[in-house]
Amino acid sequence: MTPLRVLIGCETSGRMRRAFAARGHDVWSCDLEPAEDGSNRHIIGDVRDYLDDGWDLLAVMHPPCTRLCRSGRRWMSGPGKWTPPKKLPRGRTVEDLRAEFEAGVDLFVACWRAPIPYIAIENPEMNDLARDRMPADLPAPQMVQPFWFGDPAYKSTGWYLNNLPPLVETDRLSEPERGTAEWKAWNQVHRMPPGPERARLRARSWPGMCTAAADQWGEAALMAVAA
Repeated sequence: MTPLRVLIGCETSGRMRRAFAARGHDVWSCDLEPAEDGSNRHIIGDVRDYLDDGWDLLAVMHPPCTRLCRSGRRWMSGPGKWTPPKKLPRGRTVEDLRAEFEAGVDLFVACWRAPIPYIAIENPEMNDLARDRMPADLPAPQMVQPFWFGDPAYKSTGWYLNNLPPLVETDRLSEPERGTAEWKAWNQVHRMPPGPERARLRARSWPGMCTAAADQWGEAALMAVAA
């Protein structure tokens, strides 16, 4: 079969790009920052500038979600919708947060509406303010965990899928007993200390999930293209 042309948006780790490349696809990653692995198949730029370039599949890994997710809702509004929040992060203004919210909405919607047949966008479950701004055809996310795919970690990950099947677990690990050292290690993402690298490290893709996505979504798209 002819390889798929795949664009991996908002990724610097290269993990999803390498997973699709290992299966013979013509794949590029794109982010505002350089690729960590120095790959020459990485575009430094805004993914929205490349959505019209004839891709078969788009996987958007880590678009800005801090203001869209449920945990960030308290910074955006108090009771009701768009009322003054009770508290703001130190050094931030309402105007700052609203601008970040609008930027997150714009990027997500642009990727969802891209002229690409098969789309997967990684994002947590959204708060009500963000959902109000989403396209009417946006489904509920499929929520998965890294340990479903062989990586010993907890990190609830949401996938919004267009024309792609939900991921099927491939190597589910037995969960450790709560409170044990192993359980704490599985929660490493949530236990990272504050620092300039925290957001980037928390956003890194899990290898097992990337392998499952490349296998399952790649096969689904190939079969549909060949039909």
